[in-house]
Amino acid sequence: MDLLSAAHDGSQPTAISSLFLIALVAALGPIVARLVRGYVPDVVVLLVLGAVIGPHALHWADSAGGVDLLSEIGLGMLFLLAGYELDPKLLGGKPGRVAWLVWVGCLLFAFLLVVLAVRLEPGTEGGFTAEIAVAIAMTSTALGTLLPIVKQAGIMDQPLGRAVLAHGAVGELAPIVAMSVLLTSRSPLAAMVVLLLFAAAAAWIRFVPPRILRRAPGLGRELAGLSGGTVQLPVRGVFLLLLVLMAVAETFDLDVVLGAFAAGVVLRGLIAADHPELAPALETIGFGILIPVFFVVSGMGIDGSAVLDAPLLWVSFVAAIALARGVPVWLSERFVPTGANLTTGAERAQLALYAATGLPIIVAVTQVATGAGLMGADLASVLVAAGATTVLLFPLIARLIGRSARPRV
Repeated sequence: MDLLSAAHDGSQPTAISSLFLIALVAALGPIVARLVRGYVPDVVVLLVLGAVIGPHALHWADSAGGVDLLSEIGLGMLFLLAGYELDPKLLGGKPGRVAWLVWVGCLLFAFLLVVLAVRLEPGTEGGFTAEIAVAIAMTSTALGTLLPIVKQAGIMDQPLGRAVLAHGAVGELAPIVAMSVLLTSRSPLAAMVVLLLFAAAAAWIRFVPPRILRRAPGLGRELAGLSGGTVQLPVRGVFLLLLVLMAVAETFDLDVVLGAFAAGVVLRGLIAADHPELAPALETIGFGILIPVFFVVSGMGIDGSAVLDAPLLWVSFVAAIALARGVPVWLSERFVPTGANLTTGAERAQLALYAATGLPIIVAVTQVATGAGLMGADLASVLVAAGATTVLLFPLIARLIGRSARPRV
């Protein structure tokens, strides 16, 4: 109780007291989500409670003293697991190509909406870059958040589930690449060259070490003997891979999210087939410890008064996300033949709502944009609140549409 009393006395929160409250919120999140029968997702609970204990409200906790570094590692772990779960097959074929073209259309449409409807705050630097940052945030799909929802709905192996995975995979990867190319001080051409150099470094890490192990089987057997007990070398190796590619991305002046996502993709190619037992360990570390810290700390950065002072902007962002991401997906599914199109209006509406559900990348984009001076903190708070609203409302509406359509089917 001393930690709580220390938080009340008006003194600056210490790192330990902040981490205590963050851990408390992380533990309460799934309990609260369960009490409301999953209608309020765990991630939304973490953001809201983080905003309550953060410096803009009660100020019981802040991100000083290394808490921000732990949060950044949590962000990296979130996108590592997203890259690990990404099936490259979803990005190819005609459905994958259509999903890529649809995302490009979403980005152009979102940019047009931003130019027409959003007044950037005075003092922000670089009008075009700031507008494109908001547009990128509006075109993301929270595939990692949607996976449990899709699995729980029992549609993972159905045409609707496969369509959600295809558009979700592109809606997660494309904004990450766009962040690295467009939200930078370099010219787009120079950023593309740097991105290719980063891809070459990631490919070297993906293909060279396995060849070395194949040529030295004794070394592989020795390393395999260090996989259990108090050593846990594979888990340590994953953490090293994450930090290596995040450090490489930082060296190339790319966003560390790209390095984390690439680490997940590389990791899937290296060990997914031969070591499936490693995935539960990574999920335990990620979703059990690091990722909740990231979401709570992100919530601590939300200024609730800024959101309440601009309710129209908040609602406008939610509507703009639905328009910019959901409508093009619906139109493509209705009018562009891929050989795997959904056949009912209810399924197409569900797909549009699922595709427009975005939060983790919105949080990441706003962090990058505010850090670079491209976006004000108030605008970032409203945009994150809008992203949380999409996670709260859009999957719920999609589930209700599915239930109402089920008897007729």
